[in-house]
Amino acid sequence: MDMTPNAPPAAPRSDPPRLLPQPTRAARLWRAWQGVAIPAITLVALVLIWEAAVRIFSIPAFLLPSPSRVIAELDKLGVRLLPNIGATLLTVLAGFVASVLVSLPMAVAIASSPLIARAVYPLLLITQSTPIIAIAPILVVVLGTGQLSRATITFLIAFFPLLVSMVTGLLSTPREAVELSRVLRTSFMQDLWLIRLPASVPFVFSGLKVAISLSVIGAVVAEFVTANQGLGYLITQSTAFFNVPLAFGSVILLAIMGVLLFQVIVLIERTFFPWAAQAERITRE
Repeated sequence: MDMTPNAPPAAPRSDPPRLLPQPTRAARLWRAWQGVAIPAITLVALVLIWEAAVRIFSIPAFLLPSPSRVIAELDKLGVRLLPNIGATLLTVLAGFVASVLVSLPMAVAIASSPLIARAVYPLLLITQSTPIIAIAPILVVVLGTGQLSRATITFLIAFFPLLVSMVTGLLSTPREAVELSRVLRTSFMQDLWLIRLPASVPFVFSGLKVAISLSVIGAVVAEFVTANQGLGYLITQSTAFFNVPLAFGSVILLAIMGVLLFQVIVLIERTFFPWAAQAERITRE
């Protein structure tokens, strides 16, 4: 009888771990810049299609000018465009800043008191349900034809979405943080400054992005009603004389202004509140 002890089973062979292939430099650059490259390529393609369609089908300039014709028309004005761009930008910023300064204290009051919320919200809904373009001439009569009436019209258009976002943010404070502030018996200002405002930052910046975009729209509406310069004024004057290329150019400048102002808000959020930008990105994904 074989008394040799059984040999231990051989350990299974394990292949050495495979290293994942490292992405090339071109792949890393594409991954870093695809958020900019894809929209840019799409925009260039659309412009080329637009230019080709106008030339192939011989579309008259007073119906649809080609991009090259639009650029040429803007080039004719040259530096004379700057006062018009500056006037519109001033109206946009005046209405936007006014909406921020009014929305924040009102949002705090509405979020802090159900009584104030029940008293104010119906009035706000009435003002927002009324088309601003309908009351714009009345505002011009009451406030005059100057910058005040244009800034007020811009403010009325940008104000409500920002207020709703701020109130939503203040009311979305985590329950645990609210209960902790009650246990610690913090004052109203401490609770607002240390707990509620930081928790509402993502909502506030969402509202700011909407408000700055609406401010551009409000400024154009105001300049349609009363203005002697500005991009909205250029649109009305150029279309009155069938200078459609200049009107298209003014619209493009307005679009560029809106995109740049929107990106300024995004940059401020990422620079001073990176955690809020990260939370918004995670929520979106």
